[in-house]
Amino acid sequence: MENYKNHIPIRNWAEDDRPREKFLLKGRQSLSDAELLAILLGSGTRHESAVDLAMKILRSAGDNLAELSKMSLHDLIALKGIGQARAMIIMAALELGRRKNESTVLCRQRISRSGDACEIFRSAMGDRPYEEFWIILLNRANKVLQKCNISEGGISGTVVDPKKIFKISLDHHASSIILGHNHPSGVVTPSDADNRITKKLCEAGALLDIAVIDHLILGEDNYYSYADEGTL
Repeated sequence: MENYKNHIPIRNWAEDDRPREKFLLKGRQSLSDAELLAILLGSGTRHESAVDLAMKILRSAGDNLAELSKMSLHDLIALKGIGQARAMIIMAALELGRRKNESTVLCRQRISRSGDACEIFRSAMGDRPYEEFWIILLNRANKVLQKCNISEGGISGTVVDPKKIFKISLDHHASSIILGHNHPSGVVTPSDADNRITKKLCEAGALLDIAVIDHLILGEDNYYSYADEGTL
């Protein structure tokens, strides 16, 4: 499928090879990432089929859908053949996929280990190119009441306001909370600033009888748990 019929227009391909017809005949699971993306694009350009264009988009993201989801509207529009409308369609489809994963994770509700919290945090911010800080609110049975975005920052940090965190916690009658933020660099080792804010929030929570039971730092495909490491 490297050159896709040597750039023969899709309408001249065998029916089984056309993305839309293949979808109908064999189901969505039979399509490659490029073919699914080609269906979203709808058509190609004068010199490229929709599949060729889709393959070019995927190559720009290292053939990795997670990396593609990190691309901005400007990044996509910079690719030849991708206008604003097509870029928005791609980003909307990826966002729907992210929200579907988020909904699936939240259905599990109960937190019994750090990995459960990691799934919730990752569904919300795992592919963000900038740092975000979130909290998970829990009741006395460790069931999820709510997850909340506290702040968004740049590549190297974000501002965390303890007053905002505990106001939200009190408003939702949370018995405990789990803190979480991402490191876009992929390095999950806590910084001095991470340690300071963790200590500050634990102390504030103790005064309000709202326990901070963990703080997770998410990387690309791993995470650091203060509770698991005994550093909370």
